[in-house]
Amino acid sequence: MSGTDERRPGELTARELGRWVWRQITSMRTALLLLLLLALAAIPGSVIPQADVDSLAVTRWKEEHPKLTPIYEKLDLFSVYGSPWFSAIYLLLVLSLVGCIIPRLFVYYRALRAQPPVAPRNLTRMPVQASYDTELELDEVLARARRVLGRRHRVRRGADGDDFVAAERGYVREAGNLVFHLSLLIVLAGVAMGSLWGYQGGVILVQGTTFSNNLTQYDDFKPGGLFRQSQMKNFRFSVDKFSVDWLKEGPRFGQARKFQASLSYRVGDGATKKYELKVNHPLEIDGTDVFLIGHGYAPVITVKDGTGQVVYTGPTVFLPRDASFLSYGVVKAPTAKPGQIGLDGLFFPTFEMVDGNPVTVFGDDLNPTLSMLAYTGDLGLDDGRSQSVYVLDKAKATPIVKADGKPLRVDLQVGRTVELPDGLGSVTFDRVDPWIRVQISQTPGKGIALFGVILALVGLCCSLFIRPRRVWVRAVPAGVGGTRVEVAVLDRSGNGEMDEVLAAVLDQLQDKPENVRQS
Repeated sequence: MSGTDERRPGELTARELGRWVWRQITSMRTALLLLLLLALAAIPGSVIPQADVDSLAVTRWKEEHPKLTPIYEKLDLFSVYGSPWFSAIYLLLVLSLVGCIIPRLFVYYRALRAQPPVAPRNLTRMPVQASYDTELELDEVLARARRVLGRRHRVRRGADGDDFVAAERGYVREAGNLVFHLSLLIVLAGVAMGSLWGYQGGVILVQGTTFSNNLTQYDDFKPGGLFRQSQMKNFRFSVDKFSVDWLKEGPRFGQARKFQASLSYRVGDGATKKYELKVNHPLEIDGTDVFLIGHGYAPVITVKDGTGQVVYTGPTVFLPRDASFLSYGVVKAPTAKPGQIGLDGLFFPTFEMVDGNPVTVFGDDLNPTLSMLAYTGDLGLDDGRSQSVYVLDKAKATPIVKADGKPLRVDLQVGRTVELPDGLGSVTFDRVDPWIRVQISQTPGKGIALFGVILALVGLCCSLFIRPRRVWVRAVPAGVGGTRVEVAVLDRSGNGEMDEVLAAVLDQLQDKPENVRQS
């Protein structure tokens, strides 16, 4: 039948459904739930290696967990903070906070303009109250109450004939709550600015090498969505020296205690400056931060081919596999003749044989030793495919074997040389150089985020330590020429001790404090 509402009971129109959804999203309960979800969602980013922080750690994790890797990749757990699901929680939280704060701002504005409420009809029934008799006139009692309460309270503008004075204080408490929630938005905005306009990159630098701040120098680089290459500052720095203090006694024997890299840096054509780079003490260069986040060893290896020509030489970065700095690395010599030469294996900083097994007993390079398998033939370097410098393609290569047919293992200590069979060449272990891994980042919104954190602390302190309260004073006739004064105090937060407040008000109101009858 036209003109009638044919909806079933409980069925909502699109407009009503939209309003219901908006109320749910902008409720304080939803905001708190989303804040909790955001904190929980950040846990994988702290536990699981992140590609934009340490891509080498991600590579090692994938090698150690081949079954979990596909699952983690589908869930974007190696890039949590850039994943769609994390961004969805982030944006919903912003929307919820905005929807919560804006209505509360209007409510707070109206509360600021409103006068303190009138006194209850019977103040003697209030939980915290007292009364006393005085010889002062009614008008004089009320005038004194206005002066006393007006010093630290907002006093109600009473009408002629009122027998009470109403006062209120503690409005800053609600302002503190609003400031705290606004500061969350400021922090989120600062983080968003850093993600959109900033960038993060990582690079491994061997002691003695120089880094120039351009894209070709980075091992990995993650720009924000609105990043422009023109934002990158013109600077360079060199790693002059890297030192580590190792604990050589106690329960933490063998662990590194202190890391320090001596840098020489220069901005543009400016003068060269020195800086001691330490963990949690980044170098700030023209708005760009350089962090020390890792270190390891780079054995200097020289490979000669069958003709006696040097086909590979220099420090080779080996990646640590555990806390003892047992490290894995690869050597590739594609121009060697008569065939390409490849090596992959382990570096032992302090080598020892324990129960017949080779181990490293200390992270310091006290007895550096290389143990690598050798290959020759096609290493897959000529087919145009890009290869990681930490992976040796052995699909078409042939293991180099000894006379007894067993694979040749190149075991070397510093200063030693091993000759490869069949006139393929030789491998020499010259020395060990340390390397450091630095993270270079530009975060435009970090100042805004820091301001938001400070503002949140201020707002939190206001909401925790400021107690809103109301005070009423009523004066009524009491016998011939006397006045009964009733005083009541109400703590609006519900957890304050108001007896001291009441006593202080009474002391200022009374002529004779000993004439008090308090209940």
